Amino acid sequence: MRGRLEDFLEMRYVCLMTSRIATKSAAETQKIARILAGELKPHAHGAVVVALEGDLGAGKTTFTQGFARALGIKENVLSPTFVLMKIYDLKQEARSKKQGFKYLVHIDCYRIHNPKDILHLGMKDILKDRDAIVLIEWADRIKKILPRDTIRIRFAHGAKQHERRMRIEAVA
Repeated sequence: MRGRLEDFLEMRYVCLMTSRIATKSAAETQKIARILAGELKPHAHGAVVVALEGDLGAGKTTFTQGFARALGIKENVLSPTFVLMKIYDLKQEARSKKQGFKYLVHIDCYRIHNPKDILHLGMKDILKDRDAIVLIEWADRIKKILPRDTIRIRFAHGAKQHERRMRIEAVA
């Protein structure tokens, strides 16, 4: 009986943590992204996945730009709406700063209507890659195939033109 109790106590408990954040500008939205990018650590079982959801113009791409900049990506980051996915190699100096991640995979599912439609891009392998951080815009369209520990960020327009509201949900 003692062994089973110890096994039970060592089981991984699932806890949903939610934060709500309001920003007043694109720069503030990007700052939140930079902070999150700096806090992420690789998972032993696969990629770290960040699901971005929200209406057109709600801040998903702006967030992604700040996130990519924090990882040392210098090029202009745009939504890969028509190519669906863009993979950025992280430079060696950024790898050491960012706990060993080698790639940022940026996916845009705006044109995806069935989760199976994204599988031909090697999505299963991408989600298993411990060296990758995966940011997915319009992730609600493929939520059935995303890992349980996906960090979900829901974007919404604020009362004023440049205000945005974010709800961040993470499983701990």
